[in-house]
Amino acid sequence: MHDHPLLDIENLVVTATSGTRLVDSVSLKLERGSVLGLIGESGAGKSTIALAALAYSRPGCHITGGTIRHGGVDLMELDEDARRAYRGARIAYVAQSAAAAFNPALTLMDQICEGPVRHGLASRKDAEAHAVELFTALDLPDPARFGRRYPHQVSGGQLQRAMVAMAMSCRPDILVLDEPTTALDVTTQIEVLVLLRRLIRDQQVAALYVTHDLAVVAQIADRIMVLRHGKLVEEGATADVLLRPTTDYARALVAERTAARSAAFEVEDKRPETVLVLDHVDVSYGPKKAVSGVSFSLSRGETVAVIGESGSGKSTIAYSIAGLVSASGGEIQFDGGDLPPGHRERDRDTLRRIQLVYQLPDVALNPRQSIGEIIGRPLTFYFGLRGEARSARVGELLSLVGLPVEFAQRLPGQLSGGQKQRVCIARALAAEPDVVICDEVTSALDPLVAEEILKLLHRLQAELGLAYLFITHDLGIVRRIGHRVVVLANGKMVADGTTAEIFAQTDHPYIGKLIASVPELDTGWLDRHLQERTAS
Repeated sequence: MHDHPLLDIENLVVTATSGTRLVDSVSLKLERGSVLGLIGESGAGKSTIALAALAYSRPGCHITGGTIRHGGVDLMELDEDARRAYRGARIAYVAQSAAAAFNPALTLMDQICEGPVRHGLASRKDAEAHAVELFTALDLPDPARFGRRYPHQVSGGQLQRAMVAMAMSCRPDILVLDEPTTALDVTTQIEVLVLLRRLIRDQQVAALYVTHDLAVVAQIADRIMVLRHGKLVEEGATADVLLRPTTDYARALVAERTAARSAAFEVEDKRPETVLVLDHVDVSYGPKKAVSGVSFSLSRGETVAVIGESGSGKSTIAYSIAGLVSASGGEIQFDGGDLPPGHRERDRDTLRRIQLVYQLPDVALNPRQSIGEIIGRPLTFYFGLRGEARSARVGELLSLVGLPVEFAQRLPGQLSGGQKQRVCIARALAAEPDVVICDEVTSALDPLVAEEILKLLHRLQAELGLAYLFITHDLGIVRRIGHRVVVLANGKMVADGTTAEIFAQTDHPYIGKLIASVPELDTGWLDRHLQERTAS
């Protein structure tokens, strides 16, 4: 067994029911203790290959060619029961969306212990003891009692680390990491990367790391495979691919990542008509105050970026404006009048004029409705469109966000993460809003697609006078699209100013920490960052 790679995939072919090849003759090998990064644009086949490593394919997809060997055993020659014995026990999967991966009705401990108990690898008592060890290794708070919590009772970063604990609960040989830090703020992302590197080294597992963030993969991968349209474009050592790419496509990915950290759209700081005003807004969840005394304004044609660490109150502010949670103090005014706190108290036109694009498309889209139904619902609800008129407008909106018109017939499960996020944007635009709250709308997108989305949002703003509240942890995007920036920490506003003013405050304890935590396209950046942080 030890003479074979832990994972050996040869000439993998994955085909959609329609006959389209989603993965076309891709091969890879993984040795113990090594990390292979899979990068490429949305729809390149990264997640499809990652799932195929478990001998699994999404509904509507089929593994139609190639071999998938774990330690010399070809999983494609096993029956389904035998494959299940490998999944979770020998090879484990860490999904992009922790919120979608956990059952909200069960405690974290119940879900983390399920794998080793069902696979017969440990008793419940031993599984709980190992879970506490993993919580400690992953720097989770109060490890002995952390597992008693439910998924909604922990932060996004903590839930992502809990999912790593769930993956490691069976002591697997191979980890499949599918965008595990995409939804995390920059400081939490650093912590998770450090912990993943340490786990892979200490446990000597092999890992597939799927990501669209080249700077992140530079910190953890030994080798990189660049994919496009299901085919291998380029492969090599991480430093070689990122610093000396040999193909036009790889060069474009690297160039876009570099430009995203230096260039900026030309945004004029002009503030004509104020459309939204927050005046000392407080928001509480029960006895706990999540947001305290936040004040800022938003004008037509303006983008205000809201940044801060996980748990700083960014999304809570968004939900209070959208009426999903009610402010417990202060005032929110919209278009010169008081904005009713709850969405049920707002009239239909007010609901239409404020739209929210959620961070997690997997949670935001009904998996049983077609894309046409999802985008068409606001068209009927707000404008009464039906039949051919509605179908035509759905087609226009799909084209507007760069998706084929025929996607209207598909279900969300048949789309990539980036494609699903574009559907969410199209649904918001269907209402023809005045204010669009963008809650991490580019976090699931690869650099080239994210650039197109930013250009699209910028163009729509110029043409329609849209006001954007742009919540993000990607400071490179803030540089490119923000007129002004609001910085939150622990539910309080610590800074508010133009984008240039905020990024000039590198000596500010909190702002400087956020800026310094943005990974660079350099394989040695993380080690240097940790050394500098330790020294300070």
